[in-house]
Amino acid sequence: MEVIHKIGRRKTAVARVYLSEGKGDITVNNRDVTNYFPTATLQYKVKQAFALTNTEDNYDVKVNVYGGGITGQAEAIRLALSRALCEIDEENRIALKPEGLLTRDPRMVERKKFGQKKARKKFQFSKR
Repeated sequence: MEVIHKIGRRKTAVARVYLSEGKGDITVNNRDVTNYFPTATLQYKVKQAFALTNTEDNYDVKVNVYGGGITGQAEAIRLALSRALCEIDEENRIALKPEGLLTRDPRMVERKKFGQKKARKKFQFSKR
């Protein structure tokens, strides 16, 4: 099996995933996944696609991720891994699609408007 390359995005985070046959090592920006994502929730998000397709220890993963925060990065990696697993075996799509792992979340941060404090918040109004 050759190396499979896929891209996942979430907010402003972009993850490039390289999937190859192996024994389950996940490397994020040249660091171990447990070191890069300290909380169990984020580690679960990264490994969720493998758990749903029962392929936890079948593939080695090398990830380059930049932009956004750690939650956005974890979800970008999850999307890229799901896309890669679907390319390997089309049967994986049946397990991943109902969980929403193949859907690109389009929500982005709304821009700040001029004359306002934030995107929606206004400066305090003074009548007198």
